[in-house]
Amino acid sequence: MQDKRNEILARQLLDYSVKLKKGEILYLEIKGKETLELGKELIKYATKKGAVPFWYYNDESLLRQWIGWAGDMQFKKQARLHLHLMKQADAFIGLRGSDNPFDLADIDQKQIDKNNSLFYKPVHLEERVKRTKWVVLRFPNNAMAQLAETSQESFEKFYYDVCCADYARMSRAMNPLVKLMSKTDRVHITGPGTDIKFSIKNIPIVKCDGTRNIPDGEVYTAPVKNSVNGIIKFNTPSLYQGVVYNDIQFTFEKGKIVRATCAGDNKKLNNILNTDKGARYVGEFAIGVNPFILHPMKDTLFDEKIAGSFHFTPGQCYDEAPNGNNSAIHWDLVMIQRKDYGGGEIYFDNKLIRKDGVFTDANLEKAFSKQNLKSKAT
Repeated sequence: MQDKRNEILARQLLDYSVKLKKGEILYLEIKGKETLELGKELIKYATKKGAVPFWYYNDESLLRQWIGWAGDMQFKKQARLHLHLMKQADAFIGLRGSDNPFDLADIDQKQIDKNNSLFYKPVHLEERVKRTKWVVLRFPNNAMAQLAETSQESFEKFYYDVCCADYARMSRAMNPLVKLMSKTDRVHITGPGTDIKFSIKNIPIVKCDGTRNIPDGEVYTAPVKNSVNGIIKFNTPSLYQGVVYNDIQFTFEKGKIVRATCAGDNKKLNNILNTDKGARYVGEFAIGVNPFILHPMKDTLFDEKIAGSFHFTPGQCYDEAPNGNNSAIHWDLVMIQRKDYGGGEIYFDNKLIRKDGVFTDANLEKAFSKQNLKSKAT
């Protein structure tokens, strides 16, 4: 069934997020049967704009047949094929709506690591992320609604409100926060189970305003690699490589995670952190500001944008905010600091800038309100 909101979203993705132009090549990855309607709108509108869309279908149920059995040579040849295609592309859209996000849960971790290092890193982290105009989004299928613990109808309304927000206005609202972070050296974060300090001095500050992810709504940088000290306890569940992790807690010494625990499989958690030397160092620190996203749903693209949250990321840093950390993983872990999640404080150079998820600057807090960023799909 055609949904007018897919047309609105397709135009936002192509006109605003990747700014697709006539003659450019669009590499479109479609995951999940229910995403096909939005996929059709993207292909149609890209073609009408005079661009050249290339698309292929994929999901975790297909990937498990590959990742579970492939050897090094096969991963490398698959990477070579996709790398050739990615090098031709001017823009990339990843449309993801797999029926079962747990389809990779029982795959051997060594095979997952091989896929990450031999395929995903060269094709996506080193080519797509660094060179193309790209945006990645989820699609509101029933599996996603189940993870969010809500009905599909309610979830769809929420989804289109979030994804069709006024990201151009959000971008302007981020400017004062970027300016504030650019002047900051020392960051101190406190909250339940959390007391951590680090520096962001001389690391670039980057706005995420709908041109990389949809939904979007974060301002990120990276900690100086060896500056992180203290303890942090994340209060949102994280679905990573087919496994849900709860109550992850890290102890840092001189930038390195020296102790890692969770309410579950500590061995799997530490195996991820042992992927390579960079996996125990942090590649990103970001503040979430999207007022339409208030609660976690075990989906990183949404959870990392939650209003009143921040995330801290073991693994690869971004080229736009480099701190010298290299890794095959990039695992965004979220802590919500609003009162309903236990509260918390963020200090910049000993000055309180956000308490219990609310900016102490009233104008900054108002700029990120729902009223200011009204959705085009409402």
